[in-house]
Amino acid sequence: MSSDEAPADARPLRELVELTPERAVAAAALGRAKESARRRGLRPGDAPRGRRSEVQLGDARPGGRDPRTVAESLDALVGQLAWTPGVTAGTIQARWPELFGEEVAARAAYVSFDAGVLTMRAESTAWATNLRWAVPTMLRTLGEALGEGVVVQIEVQGPGGPGFSRGPRSVPGRGVRDTYG
Repeated sequence: MSSDEAPADARPLRELVELTPERAVAAAALGRAKESARRRGLRPGDAPRGRRSEVQLGDARPGGRDPRTVAESLDALVGQLAWTPGVTAGTIQARWPELFGEEVAARAAYVSFDAGVLTMRAESTAWATNLRWAVPTMLRTLGEALGEGVVVQIEVQGPGGPGFSRGPRSVPGRGVRDTYG
C-alpha cells in the first residue's frame, strides 16, 4: 500500500471533526471584506480607485500595527464576523426605555430588527396610531443614538391576536357564515 492510497475504512473528514458550517464561513468572509472596505473609506457604488505606485513609509497616519483600544478591536471583530445586525438588535432591546422613553417603552414592545427595519408592537390601536405619527422623530433619535442609517424604517404593529386566515386549519374562501336568522 502506497502512501497515496486511503485506508479501506477511511471516513470523510467532516464525520471525524466538527467543521464550521459553510454559511458561517461565508458570512465571516463577507463581514471581513465589508469591514476592510469600511476602514478604507470605500462605500458600495464608489468608483474603483487606482493603485498606489509607490510604497509609503513612515507617515504620521495610523497604521495597522498601531495599538488600538479594546472598543476599536471589538468593533473590528464584530464587523469581521458579520455580527453587526445582531449586536444592533441587542443594543436596541437593552436600551429600549432609554431610546424611546419610559412611557413608550411601557406601551410598545420590541418585536424584531432585520435589515434596518425595526418592528415594534403597541399595546393598543390608539398607541399604534400615535407611534406611527412619531416615526420620523423616533428615526432621528435612533440615528443620533446608534448612528445614521442603522435603522432606516420603523414598522409599528397594533395589538394583534392570532389570525384565523392562515395556518394549517384555515379554510380558503369566505368560510361558514351565520345564515340561520
